[in-house]
Amino acid sequence: MIFRFEDPWMLLLLGVVPLLGWWYASRGKTRRGSLTYSDVDGLLRAHGGDGRWLQHLPATLRGLALVCLIVAFARPQTGVTGENVVSEGIDIVLALDVSSSMLAEDLAPNRLEAAKAVAADFAAGRVNDRIGLVIFAGKAFTQAPLTLDHSVVASLLAELEVGMIEDGTAVGMGLATAVKRLQASEAASKVVVLLTDGRNNRGEIDPVTAAQAAQALGVRVYTIGAGARGMARVPVPDRFGGRRYVTTRVDVDEPALRATAETTGGRYYRATDRESLEAIYEEIDQLETTEMLVENFTSYGERFTWPLILGMIFLLAEIVLGRTWLRTLP
Repeated sequence: MIFRFEDPWMLLLLGVVPLLGWWYASRGKTRRGSLTYSDVDGLLRAHGGDGRWLQHLPATLRGLALVCLIVAFARPQTGVTGENVVSEGIDIVLALDVSSSMLAEDLAPNRLEAAKAVAADFAAGRVNDRIGLVIFAGKAFTQAPLTLDHSVVASLLAELEVGMIEDGTAVGMGLATAVKRLQASEAASKVVVLLTDGRNNRGEIDPVTAAQAAQALGVRVYTIGAGARGMARVPVPDRFGGRRYVTTRVDVDEPALRATAETTGGRYYRATDRESLEAIYEEIDQLETTEMLVENFTSYGERFTWPLILGMIFLLAEIVLGRTWLRTLP
């Protein structure tokens, strides 16, 4: 809590109060009565009684009222300090592969579930940034436009399943769709985080062409190749409607993903397990920091009403007492 006077120069008037007190005391000594008494013994006894101080009470109340009014006119204020935090957010689109190979279990419990959970945690931590979501397999679709409501993004991520889109891996189309989401963005920094476990085999746009479009629009792309090195176990439906497992070779097109990222000034990462995927998103989170501008301020509130009310009470008391109990002869 901070205390101040908005017009402190008004307090100089307090110097007049002692002068008025001196004038009042000196006037009392020189003042002479105008009444004639036949016997002044009783008057002298009354003059030295216990009630002698009451004759000075009105002047005292007037002086206190003057002090309170001067303090009120100086405008006392109390203030509370705080800060405004102004952030320049980043627009980020998460582009996620939902092709059938994302069911491989080299990332626990499988690639898709691991990618969904880690992406949701990443979005939740970017409180000042707008997040969008694009999914792709044989085609690409926007699931969530850029939004600050990260609960919507988390909800849509949780609902993602293999089979929502016809199968395939249209990496270029996924990136192009994500870049298009950022085309009208006015954010200082625009980012795409693209995760896939394969190589581009569908769509009209290849990853390099999409990366060049991103570069032209000032969009930085981080690419993540998901999958262990070597072989991975993938569940596939059998002819009886059940599920069986097959072992396939992991086919992440690392050269294309690296070239895509480097074209835009981004980076390529390889996630071979759940822990490394979490570490990748944490590193991207550190690389893409939001600028914060902190402005300190103090908010003041007027407090002149209390001395003003007290001064008026003193004045009212002087008037009432002067016209009743302490009334003087004219």
